[in-house]
Amino acid sequence: MALVINVQFEHYYPPNTLGVQERNPRISWSFKNTPRHFRQEGYEIEILDSEHTVLSTAKRTSQQSYLVPWPSDQPLKSRQKISLRVKVWDGEGYISPWSEEAYLETGLLERSDWQCERIAAPWGLETTGPAPEDLYRKEFSLTGPIRQSRLYVTAQGVYEAEINGQRVGDYLMAPGWTTYDGRLQYQSYDVTSMLSANTNCIGVRVAEGWFCGRIGFERGHRNIWGPHTALMAQLEVTYTDGSVDTISSDRSWVVTTGPIRLAEIYDGEKYDATREIPCWSSPAMALPTAWEPALLMDPLPDSVELTAGFSEPVRRTEVIQPIQKVVTPSGKIILDFGQNLVGYVRLKNIKGPRGHIVRLSHAEVLEHQELGTRPLRICQAIDEYTLKGDSQGEHYEPRFTFHGFRYVQIDGWRGDLDLETSVEAVVCHTDMKQVGTFSCSESLLNQLYKNVCWGMRGNFLSVPTDCPQRDERLGWSGDLALFAPTATLIYDCFNMLRNWLVDVEYDQSILGGVPAMVTPNATLPDPIWCRRIPCAIWHDVTILAPWALYEETGDESILVQQYASMITWLKRLPRNQTGSTHLWDTTIFQLGDWLDPAAPPDAPWKGVTDAKLVANAFLIRSLDYMSRIAGILGKDDDRGQFAAELKEAWKEFQDEYVTPNGRIASDSQAAYALAICFDLLTPNQRVHAGNRLVELVRKNEFKIGTGFAGTPYLCEALTLTGHIQVAYSMLLEKKCPSWLYPVTMGATTVWERWDSMLPDGSINPGEMTSFNHYAFGTIAKFLFERIAGLQRLEPGWKHFRVAPSIGAELTYASASHATPYGQASCSWETTHIEEGLDKIQLRVSVPHGTTCEVVYPSGSGEETETVGYGEWSFEAIFKRDYEWPIKPLPPKS
Repeated sequence: MALVINVQFEHYYPPNTLGVQERNPRISWSFKNTPRHFRQEGYEIEILDSEHTVLSTAKRTSQQSYLVPWPSDQPLKSRQKISLRVKVWDGEGYISPWSEEAYLETGLLERSDWQCERIAAPWGLETTGPAPEDLYRKEFSLTGPIRQSRLYVTAQGVYEAEINGQRVGDYLMAPGWTTYDGRLQYQSYDVTSMLSANTNCIGVRVAEGWFCGRIGFERGHRNIWGPHTALMAQLEVTYTDGSVDTISSDRSWVVTTGPIRLAEIYDGEKYDATREIPCWSSPAMALPTAWEPALLMDPLPDSVELTAGFSEPVRRTEVIQPIQKVVTPSGKIILDFGQNLVGYVRLKNIKGPRGHIVRLSHAEVLEHQELGTRPLRICQAIDEYTLKGDSQGEHYEPRFTFHGFRYVQIDGWRGDLDLETSVEAVVCHTDMKQVGTFSCSESLLNQLYKNVCWGMRGNFLSVPTDCPQRDERLGWSGDLALFAPTATLIYDCFNMLRNWLVDVEYDQSILGGVPAMVTPNATLPDPIWCRRIPCAIWHDVTILAPWALYEETGDESILVQQYASMITWLKRLPRNQTGSTHLWDTTIFQLGDWLDPAAPPDAPWKGVTDAKLVANAFLIRSLDYMSRIAGILGKDDDRGQFAAELKEAWKEFQDEYVTPNGRIASDSQAAYALAICFDLLTPNQRVHAGNRLVELVRKNEFKIGTGFAGTPYLCEALTLTGHIQVAYSMLLEKKCPSWLYPVTMGATTVWERWDSMLPDGSINPGEMTSFNHYAFGTIAKFLFERIAGLQRLEPGWKHFRVAPSIGAELTYASASHATPYGQASCSWETTHIEEGLDKIQLRVSVPHGTTCEVVYPSGSGEETETVGYGEWSFEAIFKRDYEWPIKPLPPKS
């Protein structure tokens, strides 16, 4: 019996459907217990209000079950709370039961819904440096039985709310990082159960966060988006008789400074427990004179959008215990958590005299058996706790900072530091749903995949950052442009990246159509980085990232949302005035194949591949995508224009860089990888280019010779030209530079440089060195698609392929992916039968509503079958007739 399950609004997962910014949300669902012959012919959707009264019913004859248009002619209004259920029928008379209800509640969709004032601490106007947190409070009374209560709150800064002494919600670093001059996010909380019948108190902590704290590499900048913090809060209480009381931030609120004396993204948090104010967010408290009336500020400018945004919130997602305590040669105590992570350390059972300080210093690695802090540059990454002297023991965890670390040095701890009861690491990131898994018979590749996952988690915190530990942590556009196709296979990051791309377009508009290098643009006050200099790859994010999201989901709305941004960038992209007029202006500086291992540590742009060649390859890639995007969106004139530009640019690239036999002007791994994967060659040239790439790889003893631009395409280019075993030789290489070198050095995340840690255990001398950077983690896509063989053939996974590439000495691999239609998975295992013959057993799971092309080796060479919904098994005898191991080319005598 087919059952409808997982009814979903847009791309939201529970519990993230409270306070959403949607008026006409699309609906999706999937199935379970579905017979193979079942085929949906129609559906019925019923929408109910909060009283369970049916608002509307829609019946449609349709096979669509994904992103079904909003089934009502009435758009949702502010604060509207609905539930929705679905049933379907087939062509043979079967009608399913109603699904379980899915719930959604809109936020404040109109600016006029906001009745609160924007308030600040009176001393905020005089702030010149790092400031302590501000505590705001307001007591109020209620007049009757409560039906429901919602708190809508935001801050210019970061906040944490409390009601009657209890924390509200589980968000971290709210309201998140956006282009604050264009967009400020707010959050909605159900606080019904937190209110009492009589006197209540709401309290809100506010700290600087990204808004006015120090942000940016080198010495960074303060007050980029404003000179001090501010708060907006609106508590709406609905009584059982339908009347509403609203408690809004205004001049009746009072404010004081709190025990968090420093709350910096880079430098950490200093908490002074001697300054705690007991019961500060509880009612009936005797207020000391230190509380002052809040300062009433001008209303938030109309030019700043007040929005719920689209992204999942940042949450605390996991707790990790330390695996060992290390005493360094200098006598310091360092805890090793066994995993490079992003978050903070939670201390418990702290004991000591009043005023004593416990200090936590964070770092990703040890160097010469001491804490390796040089990669932090001028980021302190230190949390301090000043004890109040409670003999029963004290507890501390930061609220308004986060660190990238594996190791923590603890100074000032009194007594025994019990690893099980005194300390733990709290992992924090945007709470995306994990959608991909991978494993194989090679343990080092399994660790590599885990490293990619951990690197993505740590760097997807409110925005996609370049690194989480040093004085940077910025939303670099080029890094995400290259990693997005891999990211979508591992986590459902559609909402987060959709949210970030809105800010990308805003910053682009501020810079006259040229996207910012980082978004939100924390480099705005810096004359070097805000000069509106166009840059390939980094600025191509306007096209590459939305395309990656579209391919994963099949959701055209992301292309619609970002189309103006794409068009604007291509119009602003400077071309040559003479000669190759469809290619990049040759006078423009390009970052090229950034962090090519051949580049000097202090000049990561000086790779072996011509940076102009790299730029033009990505230009052609963008033109190709834009031609397709315009066609998808029905913009035929644009499609024709981009197709014509693509043709001319392709010809000019050939004339400029490629010989008739396929030799490329930059005779490098990156040049050939890009040319092959971006279809920049004729079929004959492609063959020769593939052979030349193999020759370069073998000459380099299978070590990697690419940076950010070439690495995502290196193994795939070898595979596309028939050299999968050479690709495996590169993948399994352990000498530096390689993917497995960091793994052999104990890495638990992907490094920024191939040799961030040198073989002797010292840190790379380059100033820019991170041990948690997802860019080179793009190899995870190859693990999915080639080793396990799970490949998307159509946007949204309506049609996919399982085609494992048997190679090296791998005997097993599996992968799974949560598609819009359900879980797709495959696993294969080979066993040796006799000399020269192996048996493969292949299992495939196909979600309802999709088809899968299954390709596997057999005695006749290769078998191909196309199957639909269900669990499938395949078995065949085949011959491993490839050379292994492949030898490097000997050096010339």
